[in-house]
Amino acid sequence: MISAIARAFRTPDLRKKLLFTLGIIALFRLGSVVPSPGVHTENVTKCLADAQAGDAGSIYGMVQLFSGGALLKLAIFALGIMPYITASIILQLLTVVIPRLEALKKEGQAGQQKITQYTRYLTIGLAVLQSTAFVALARSGQLFPNCNLPILVDQDLLTIVTMVITMTAGTSVIMWLGELITDRGVGNGMSILIFTQVIAVFPSYLLGIYRTQPVAFWIIMAIGVVLIAAVVFVEQAQRRIPVQYAKRMVGRRMYGGTSTYIPLKVNQAGIIPVIFASSLLYLPQLFVTLFGNRPDPHPIIEWLAQNFAQGSEPAYIVTYFLLIVFFTYFYVGITFNPVEVADNMKKYGGFIPGIRPGRPTAEYLQFVLSRLTAPGSLYLGVLSLIPIIAFAMLGGGDQSTLVNFPFGGTSILIMVGVGLDTVKQIESQLQQRNYEGFLK
Repeated sequence: MISAIARAFRTPDLRKKLLFTLGIIALFRLGSVVPSPGVHTENVTKCLADAQAGDAGSIYGMVQLFSGGALLKLAIFALGIMPYITASIILQLLTVVIPRLEALKKEGQAGQQKITQYTRYLTIGLAVLQSTAFVALARSGQLFPNCNLPILVDQDLLTIVTMVITMTAGTSVIMWLGELITDRGVGNGMSILIFTQVIAVFPSYLLGIYRTQPVAFWIIMAIGVVLIAAVVFVEQAQRRIPVQYAKRMVGRRMYGGTSTYIPLKVNQAGIIPVIFASSLLYLPQLFVTLFGNRPDPHPIIEWLAQNFAQGSEPAYIVTYFLLIVFFTYFYVGITFNPVEVADNMKKYGGFIPGIRPGRPTAEYLQFVLSRLTAPGSLYLGVLSLIPIIAFAMLGGGDQSTLVNFPFGGTSILIMVGVGLDTVKQIESQLQQRNYEGFLK
Protein backbone atom coordinates (compact mmCIF):
# COMPACT_ATOMS: atom_id res chain seq x y z
CA MET A 1 0.00 0.00 0.00
CA ILE A 2 2.75 2.49 0.97
CA SER A 3 4.80 1.55 -2.09
CA ALA A 4 1.77 2.07 -4.36
CA ILE A 5 1.17 5.55 -2.94
CA ALA A 6 4.89 6.39 -3.27
CA ARG A 7 4.89 5.31 -6.94
CA ALA A 8 1.70 7.31 -7.48
CA PHE A 9 3.38 10.51 -6.24
CA ARG A 10 6.23 9.88 -8.69
CA THR A 11 3.72 9.82 -11.57
CA PRO A 12 2.86 13.44 -12.56
CA ASP A 13 -0.76 12.80 -13.54
CA LEU A 14 -1.54 10.75 -10.45
CA ARG A 15 0.34 13.20 -8.24
CA LYS A 16 -1.97 16.01 -9.39
CA LYS A 17 -5.02 13.87 -8.63
CA LEU A 18 -3.74 12.93 -5.18
CA LEU A 19 -2.86 16.53 -4.29
CA PHE A 20 -6.27 17.66 -5.54
CA THR A 21 -7.96 15.04 -3.36
CA LEU A 22 -5.90 16.07 -0.32
CA GLY A 23 -6.83 19.72 -0.94
CA ILE A 24 -10.55 18.87 -1.02
CA ILE A 25 -10.15 16.87 2.20
CA ALA A 26 -8.45 19.85 3.89
CA LEU A 27 -11.28 22.14 2.77
CA PHE A 28 -13.79 19.59 4.01
CA ARG A 29 -12.21 19.45 7.46
CA LEU A 30 -12.09 23.26 7.60
CA GLY A 31 -15.85 23.41 7.15
CA SER A 32 -16.24 20.89 9.98
CA VAL A 33 -14.70 23.25 12.55
CA VAL A 34 -16.18 26.59 11.39
CA PRO A 35 -19.32 27.21 13.51
CA SER A 36 -22.65 28.19 12.01
CA PRO A 37 -23.84 31.79 12.52
CA GLY A 38 -25.68 32.22 15.80
CA VAL A 39 -23.74 29.60 17.79
CA HIS A 40 -22.22 30.57 21.12
CA THR A 41 -18.80 29.00 20.57
CA GLU A 42 -17.47 29.51 24.11
CA ASN A 43 -20.47 27.81 25.71
CA VAL A 44 -20.32 24.98 23.18
CA THR A 45 -16.66 24.40 24.05
CA LYS A 46 -17.45 24.31 27.77
CA CYS A 47 -20.41 21.97 27.27
CA LEU A 48 -18.29 19.66 25.11
CA ALA A 49 -15.64 19.48 27.82
CA ASP A 50 -18.23 18.75 30.51
CA ALA A 51 -20.22 16.22 28.52
CA GLN A 52 -17.15 14.49 27.02
CA ALA A 53 -18.94 14.62 23.64
CA GLY A 54 -19.69 10.91 23.44
CA ASP A 55 -22.34 10.69 26.17
CA ALA A 56 -24.22 13.66 24.75
CA GLY A 57 -24.25 12.14 21.30
CA SER A 58 -25.90 8.87 22.22
CA ILE A 59 -29.11 9.78 20.37
CA TYR A 60 -27.46 10.48 17.05
CA GLY A 61 -24.14 8.68 17.35
CA MET A 62 -24.22 7.51 13.73
CA VAL A 63 -24.57 11.08 12.44
CA GLN A 64 -21.91 12.23 14.89
CA LEU A 65 -19.58 9.55 13.55
CA PHE A 66 -20.12 10.62 9.93
CA SER A 67 -19.73 14.30 10.83
CA GLY A 68 -16.26 13.84 12.31
CA GLY A 69 -17.22 15.55 15.56
CA ALA A 70 -18.74 18.57 13.78
CA LEU A 71 -22.32 17.83 14.82
CA LEU A 72 -22.03 18.79 18.49
CA LYS A 73 -20.16 21.95 17.47
CA LEU A 74 -23.04 22.93 15.15
CA ALA A 75 -20.49 23.61 12.40
CA ILE A 76 -21.25 24.48 8.78
CA PHE A 77 -20.70 20.83 7.83
CA ALA A 78 -22.41 19.58 11.01
CA LEU A 79 -24.62 17.06 9.19
CA GLY A 80 -21.66 15.51 7.41
CA ILE A 81 -22.34 12.96 4.71
CA MET A 82 -25.22 11.26 6.54
CA PRO A 83 -28.12 12.91 4.59
CA TYR A 84 -26.58 11.77 1.30
CA ILE A 85 -26.05 8.23 2.59
CA THR A 86 -29.64 8.03 3.82
CA ALA A 87 -30.98 9.41 0.52
CA SER A 88 -28.91 6.92 -1.49
CA ILE A 89 -30.18 4.00 0.59
CA ILE A 90 -33.79 5.16 0.27
CA LEU A 91 -33.50 5.53 -3.52
CA GLN A 92 -31.88 2.11 -3.78
CA LEU A 93 -34.74 0.54 -1.85
CA LEU A 94 -37.38 2.45 -3.84
CA THR A 95 -35.84 1.16 -7.07
CA VAL A 96 -37.18 -2.29 -6.21
CA VAL A 97 -40.65 -0.94 -5.34
CA ILE A 98 -41.27 1.79 -7.96
CA PRO A 99 -41.28 0.54 -11.59
CA ARG A 100 -40.28 3.97 -12.93
CA LEU A 101 -37.04 3.96 -10.92
CA GLU A 102 -36.34 0.36 -11.92
CA ALA A 103 -36.74 1.33 -15.59
CA LEU A 104 -34.36 4.27 -15.10
CA LYS A 105 -31.80 1.95 -13.53
CA LYS A 106 -31.88 -0.28 -16.63
CA GLU A 107 -31.43 2.64 -19.04
CA GLY A 108 -27.72 2.86 -18.33
CA GLN A 109 -25.80 6.10 -17.87
CA ALA A 110 -28.72 8.42 -18.68
CA GLY A 111 -31.02 6.69 -16.20
CA GLN A 112 -28.32 6.66 -13.54
CA GLN A 113 -27.87 10.42 -13.92
CA LYS A 114 -31.59 10.88 -13.36
CA ILE A 115 -31.49 8.72 -10.21
CA THR A 116 -28.48 10.73 -9.01
CA GLN A 117 -30.49 13.91 -9.49
CA TYR A 118 -33.36 12.47 -7.42
CA THR A 119 -30.82 11.52 -4.74
CA ARG A 120 -29.60 15.12 -4.58
CA TYR A 121 -33.13 16.47 -4.15
CA LEU A 122 -33.88 13.95 -1.42
CA THR A 123 -30.57 14.79 0.29
CA ILE A 124 -31.54 18.46 0.49
CA GLY A 125 -34.93 17.56 1.97
CA LEU A 126 -33.36 15.29 4.59
CA ALA A 127 -30.76 17.96 5.39
CA VAL A 128 -33.52 20.49 6.08
CA LEU A 129 -35.28 18.05 8.42
CA GLN A 130 -32.14 16.99 10.27
CA SER A 131 -30.75 20.52 10.65
CA THR A 132 -34.12 21.72 11.96
CA ALA A 133 -34.19 18.88 14.50
CA PHE A 134 -30.66 19.54 15.79
CA VAL A 135 -31.18 23.31 15.99
CA ALA A 136 -34.39 22.65 17.94
CA LEU A 137 -32.43 20.40 20.33
CA ALA A 138 -29.83 23.13 20.78
CA ARG A 139 -32.53 25.73 21.41
CA SER A 140 -34.32 23.60 24.02
CA GLY A 141 -31.06 22.68 25.78
CA GLN A 142 -31.33 18.94 25.00
CA LEU A 143 -28.27 18.89 22.75
CA PHE A 144 -26.18 18.89 25.96
CA PRO A 145 -28.55 17.57 28.65
CA ASN A 146 -26.05 18.10 31.49
CA CYS A 147 -25.08 21.64 30.48
CA ASN A 148 -27.22 24.64 31.42
CA LEU A 149 -25.34 27.20 29.29
CA PRO A 150 -27.15 28.71 26.29
CA ILE A 151 -25.91 27.21 23.02
CA LEU A 152 -27.41 29.86 20.71
CA VAL A 153 -26.64 33.56 20.91
CA ASP A 154 -30.26 34.44 20.09
CA GLN A 155 -33.28 32.17 19.93
CA ASP A 156 -35.35 34.25 17.53
CA LEU A 157 -36.78 32.88 14.30
CA LEU A 158 -34.21 34.62 12.07
CA THR A 159 -31.28 32.95 13.86
CA ILE A 160 -32.86 29.50 13.63
CA VAL A 161 -33.72 29.89 9.93
CA THR A 162 -30.19 31.14 9.21
CA MET A 163 -28.64 28.12 10.95
CA VAL A 164 -30.91 25.70 9.11
CA ILE A 165 -30.09 27.29 5.74
CA THR A 166 -26.35 27.28 6.55
CA MET A 167 -26.27 23.58 7.52
CA THR A 168 -28.37 22.62 4.49
CA ALA A 169 -26.05 24.59 2.22
CA GLY A 170 -23.11 22.85 3.89
CA THR A 171 -24.61 19.47 2.94
CA SER A 172 -24.93 20.68 -0.67
CA VAL A 173 -21.28 21.74 -0.67
CA ILE A 174 -20.28 18.33 0.70
CA MET A 175 -22.09 16.63 -2.20
CA TRP A 176 -20.27 18.92 -4.64
CA LEU A 177 -16.88 18.21 -3.04
CA GLY A 178 -17.51 14.48 -3.23
CA GLU A 179 -18.37 14.70 -6.93
CA LEU A 180 -15.23 16.77 -7.55
CA ILE A 181 -13.07 14.04 -5.99
CA THR A 182 -14.80 11.39 -8.11
CA ASP A 183 -14.31 13.37 -11.34
CA ARG A 184 -10.86 14.89 -10.83
CA GLY A 185 -9.32 13.04 -7.91
CA VAL A 186 -8.65 9.45 -6.88
CA GLY A 187 -11.31 7.05 -5.64
CA ASN A 188 -14.98 7.49 -4.89
CA GLY A 189 -15.54 10.98 -3.51
CA MET A 190 -18.32 10.22 -1.04
CA SER A 191 -16.50 7.19 0.33
CA ILE A 192 -13.31 9.18 0.86
CA LEU A 193 -15.23 11.92 2.70
CA ILE A 194 -16.81 9.29 4.97
CA PHE A 195 -13.35 7.81 5.56
CA THR A 196 -12.02 11.28 6.42
CA GLN A 197 -14.75 11.94 8.98
CA VAL A 198 -14.26 8.59 10.72
CA ILE A 199 -10.48 9.01 10.88
CA ALA A 200 -10.82 12.60 12.14
CA VAL A 201 -12.31 11.56 15.49
CA PHE A 202 -9.80 8.77 16.14
CA PRO A 203 -7.05 10.85 17.83
CA SER A 204 -9.44 12.42 20.37
CA TYR A 205 -11.06 9.06 21.13
CA LEU A 206 -7.72 7.31 21.64
CA LEU A 207 -6.38 10.20 23.71
CA GLY A 208 -9.47 10.12 25.94
CA ILE A 209 -9.02 6.39 26.56
CA TYR A 210 -5.29 6.80 27.21
CA ARG A 211 -5.89 9.52 29.82
CA THR A 212 -8.55 7.56 31.71
CA GLN A 213 -7.28 3.96 31.32
CA PRO A 214 -3.63 3.73 30.11
CA VAL A 215 -3.49 -0.06 30.43
CA ALA A 216 -6.75 -0.50 28.58
CA PHE A 217 -5.41 1.79 25.84
CA TRP A 218 -2.63 -0.64 24.87
CA ILE A 219 -4.99 -3.60 25.10
CA ILE A 220 -7.45 -1.81 22.81
CA MET A 221 -4.68 -0.98 20.32
CA ALA A 222 -3.66 -4.65 20.16
CA ILE A 223 -7.30 -5.68 19.73
CA GLY A 224 -7.66 -3.06 16.99
CA VAL A 225 -4.75 -4.46 14.98
CA VAL A 226 -6.19 -7.98 15.18
CA LEU A 227 -9.67 -6.74 14.26
CA ILE A 228 -8.45 -4.80 11.24
CA ALA A 229 -6.55 -7.85 9.98
CA ALA A 230 -9.64 -10.04 10.48
CA VAL A 231 -11.92 -7.55 8.73
CA VAL A 232 -9.53 -7.30 5.77
CA PHE A 233 -9.55 -11.10 5.50
CA VAL A 234 -13.36 -11.35 5.58
CA GLU A 235 -13.94 -8.36 3.29
CA GLN A 236 -11.65 -9.89 0.66
CA ALA A 237 -13.22 -13.36 1.01
CA GLN A 238 -15.49 -14.39 -1.83
CA ARG A 239 -17.01 -17.47 -3.42
CA ARG A 240 -16.16 -17.65 -7.10
CA ILE A 241 -18.81 -19.49 -9.10
CA PRO A 242 -17.30 -20.65 -12.44
CA VAL A 243 -19.15 -19.68 -15.61
CA GLN A 244 -18.45 -21.17 -19.03
CA TYR A 245 -19.58 -19.49 -22.26
CA ALA A 246 -20.31 -21.75 -25.22
CA LYS A 247 -18.76 -21.10 -28.60
CA ARG A 248 -21.04 -19.62 -31.28
CA MET A 249 -20.61 -18.65 -34.91
CA VAL A 250 -21.42 -15.07 -35.96
CA GLY A 251 -20.85 -14.84 -39.70
CA ARG A 252 -17.47 -16.39 -40.32
CA ARG A 253 -16.10 -15.71 -36.87
CA MET A 254 -16.17 -17.83 -33.76
CA TYR A 255 -17.13 -16.09 -30.50
CA GLY A 256 -17.31 -17.33 -26.93
CA GLY A 257 -15.66 -20.34 -25.43
CA THR A 258 -14.25 -18.29 -22.54
CA SER A 259 -14.31 -19.07 -18.83
CA THR A 260 -15.02 -16.56 -16.08
CA TYR A 261 -16.62 -16.53 -12.65
CA ILE A 262 -19.26 -14.73 -10.57
CA PRO A 263 -17.66 -13.30 -7.39
CA LEU A 264 -20.02 -13.52 -4.41
CA LYS A 265 -18.56 -11.81 -1.33
CA VAL A 266 -19.11 -13.17 2.15
CA ASN A 267 -20.14 -9.67 3.24
CA GLN A 268 -22.30 -8.91 0.22
CA ALA A 269 -24.29 -6.19 2.02
CA GLY A 270 -21.37 -4.09 3.25
CA ILE A 271 -22.12 -1.57 6.00
CA ILE A 272 -25.75 -0.90 5.00
CA PRO A 273 -27.37 -3.31 7.54
CA VAL A 274 -25.46 -1.66 10.40
CA ILE A 275 -26.71 1.77 9.32
CA PHE A 276 -30.28 0.50 9.06
CA ALA A 277 -30.23 -1.14 12.51
CA SER A 278 -28.52 1.83 14.18
CA SER A 279 -30.99 4.29 12.67
CA LEU A 280 -33.97 2.31 13.94
CA LEU A 281 -32.56 1.90 17.45
CA TYR A 282 -31.88 5.64 17.76
CA LEU A 283 -35.62 6.29 17.55
CA PRO A 284 -36.37 4.87 21.05
CA GLN A 285 -33.51 6.94 22.46
CA LEU A 286 -34.94 10.03 20.78
CA PHE A 287 -38.38 9.37 22.29
CA VAL A 288 -36.86 8.94 25.75
CA THR A 289 -34.98 12.24 25.40
CA LEU A 290 -38.03 14.15 24.18
CA PHE A 291 -40.71 12.67 26.47
CA GLY A 292 -38.82 11.09 29.35
CA ASN A 293 -38.38 14.28 31.41
CA ARG A 294 -42.09 14.72 32.09
CA PRO A 295 -43.40 14.28 35.69
CA ASP A 296 -45.54 11.28 34.71
CA PRO A 297 -44.01 9.64 31.63
CA HIS A 298 -45.92 6.99 29.74
CA PRO A 299 -45.18 3.35 30.76
CA ILE A 300 -43.84 2.66 27.26
CA ILE A 301 -41.39 5.55 27.59
CA GLU A 302 -40.27 4.19 30.97
CA TRP A 303 -39.75 0.73 29.48
CA LEU A 304 -37.75 2.22 26.59
CA ALA A 305 -35.66 4.23 29.07
CA GLN A 306 -34.85 1.05 31.00
CA ASN A 307 -34.03 -1.15 28.00
CA PHE A 308 -32.94 1.06 25.07
CA ALA A 309 -31.63 4.35 26.47
CA GLN A 310 -27.98 3.53 27.16
CA GLY A 311 -27.14 0.91 24.52
CA SER A 312 -25.65 -1.63 26.95
CA GLU A 313 -28.85 -3.37 28.12
CA PRO A 314 -29.46 -7.01 27.09
CA ALA A 315 -32.67 -6.10 25.23
CA TYR A 316 -30.81 -3.47 23.20
CA ILE A 317 -27.94 -5.84 22.36
CA VAL A 318 -30.20 -8.70 21.26
CA THR A 319 -32.45 -6.39 19.22
CA TYR A 320 -29.45 -4.75 17.57
CA PHE A 321 -27.95 -8.10 16.61
CA LEU A 322 -31.22 -9.49 15.23
CA LEU A 323 -31.91 -6.31 13.23
CA ILE A 324 -28.46 -6.51 11.60
CA VAL A 325 -29.03 -10.15 10.63
CA PHE A 326 -32.49 -9.33 9.24
CA PHE A 327 -31.34 -6.30 7.24
CA THR A 328 -28.38 -8.25 5.85
CA TYR A 329 -30.70 -10.84 4.32
CA PHE A 330 -33.13 -8.11 3.26
CA TYR A 331 -30.52 -5.95 1.52
CA VAL A 332 -28.79 -8.87 -0.21
CA GLY A 333 -32.19 -10.09 -1.39
CA ILE A 334 -33.05 -6.78 -3.09
CA THR A 335 -29.61 -6.04 -4.56
CA PHE A 336 -28.75 -9.47 -6.03
CA ASN A 337 -31.42 -11.11 -8.16
CA PRO A 338 -30.47 -14.73 -9.01
CA VAL A 339 -33.27 -15.00 -11.59
CA GLU A 340 -32.01 -11.94 -13.48
CA VAL A 341 -28.40 -13.16 -13.37
CA ALA A 342 -29.44 -16.62 -14.63
CA ASP A 343 -31.47 -15.08 -17.48
CA ASN A 344 -28.55 -12.89 -18.56
CA MET A 345 -26.22 -15.87 -18.52
CA LYS A 346 -28.66 -17.91 -20.63
CA LYS A 347 -29.12 -15.03 -23.08
CA TYR A 348 -25.38 -14.81 -23.81
CA GLY A 349 -24.76 -18.56 -23.86
CA GLY A 350 -23.24 -18.87 -20.39
CA PHE A 351 -23.75 -21.73 -17.95
CA ILE A 352 -22.36 -23.03 -14.67
CA PRO A 353 -20.62 -26.40 -15.20
CA GLY A 354 -22.90 -29.18 -13.98
CA ILE A 355 -25.96 -26.90 -13.66
CA ARG A 356 -28.65 -26.57 -16.31
CA PRO A 357 -29.30 -23.01 -17.58
CA GLY A 358 -32.44 -21.15 -16.55
CA ARG A 359 -34.34 -21.97 -13.38
CA PRO A 360 -31.84 -24.56 -12.00
CA THR A 361 -29.08 -21.94 -12.29
CA ALA A 362 -31.19 -19.37 -10.41
CA GLU A 363 -31.96 -21.90 -7.66
CA TYR A 364 -28.27 -22.80 -7.37
CA LEU A 365 -27.26 -19.14 -7.11
CA GLN A 366 -29.94 -18.53 -4.47
CA PHE A 367 -28.71 -21.56 -2.49
CA VAL A 368 -25.07 -20.38 -2.56
CA LEU A 369 -26.07 -16.81 -1.72
CA SER A 370 -28.11 -17.87 1.31
CA ARG A 371 -25.24 -20.04 2.55
CA LEU A 372 -22.85 -17.07 2.23
CA THR A 373 -25.24 -14.53 3.77
CA ALA A 374 -25.56 -16.54 7.00
CA PRO A 375 -21.89 -16.16 8.09
CA GLY A 376 -21.84 -12.65 6.61
CA SER A 377 -24.76 -11.51 8.76
CA LEU A 378 -23.27 -13.09 11.90
CA TYR A 379 -19.95 -11.42 11.10
CA LEU A 380 -21.61 -7.99 10.85
CA GLY A 381 -23.60 -8.55 14.04
CA VAL A 382 -20.60 -9.62 16.13
CA LEU A 383 -18.43 -6.85 14.68
CA SER A 384 -21.01 -4.22 15.59
CA LEU A 385 -21.18 -5.48 19.19
CA ILE A 386 -17.41 -5.32 19.66
CA PRO A 387 -17.42 -2.05 21.70
CA ILE A 388 -19.87 -3.50 24.23
CA ILE A 389 -18.10 -6.87 24.38
CA ALA A 390 -14.64 -5.31 24.70
CA PHE A 391 -15.51 -3.01 27.57
CA ALA A 392 -17.45 -5.74 29.33
CA MET A 393 -14.29 -7.86 29.25
CA LEU A 394 -12.12 -4.92 30.32
CA GLY A 395 -14.50 -4.08 33.18
CA GLY A 396 -15.22 -0.59 31.93
CA GLY A 397 -18.53 0.85 33.03
CA ASP A 398 -18.18 4.41 31.69
CA GLN A 399 -20.83 4.90 29.05
CA SER A 400 -19.01 7.80 27.40
CA THR A 401 -15.94 5.60 26.97
CA LEU A 402 -18.18 2.88 25.55
CA VAL A 403 -19.66 5.24 22.97
CA ASN A 404 -16.20 6.57 22.07
CA PHE A 405 -14.67 3.13 21.56
CA PRO A 406 -12.73 3.74 18.32
CA PHE A 407 -12.64 0.23 16.89
CA GLY A 408 -16.38 -0.26 16.56
CA GLY A 409 -17.86 -2.25 13.72
CA THR A 410 -18.98 0.77 11.71
CA SER A 411 -15.66 2.60 11.84
CA ILE A 412 -13.59 -0.50 11.02
CA LEU A 413 -15.80 -1.42 8.06
CA ILE A 414 -15.53 2.11 6.67
CA MET A 415 -11.78 2.33 7.14
CA VAL A 416 -11.00 -1.08 5.68
CA GLY A 417 -13.52 -0.92 2.83
CA VAL A 418 -12.65 2.57 1.62
CA GLY A 419 -8.93 2.04 2.15
CA LEU A 420 -8.85 -1.18 0.12
CA ASP A 421 -10.98 0.28 -2.67
CA THR A 422 -8.86 3.44 -2.96
CA VAL A 423 -5.57 1.52 -3.02
CA LYS A 424 -6.96 -0.81 -5.70
CA GLN A 425 -7.91 2.17 -7.85
CA ILE A 426 -4.45 3.71 -7.43
CA GLU A 427 -2.80 0.42 -8.38
CA SER A 428 -5.03 0.02 -11.43
CA GLN A 429 -4.13 3.51 -12.64
CA LEU A 430 -0.45 2.78 -12.03
CA GLN A 431 -0.72 -0.38 -14.15
CA GLN A 432 -2.30 1.60 -16.97
CA ARG A 433 0.59 4.06 -16.99
CA ASN A 434 3.47 1.65 -16.22
CA TYR A 435 2.37 -1.57 -17.91
CA GLU A 436 5.47 -3.39 -19.15
CA GLY A 437 3.76 -6.33 -20.83
CA PHE A 438 6.07 -8.52 -22.92
CA LEU A 439 8.88 -5.96 -22.86
CA LYS A 440 9.95 -6.96 -19.35
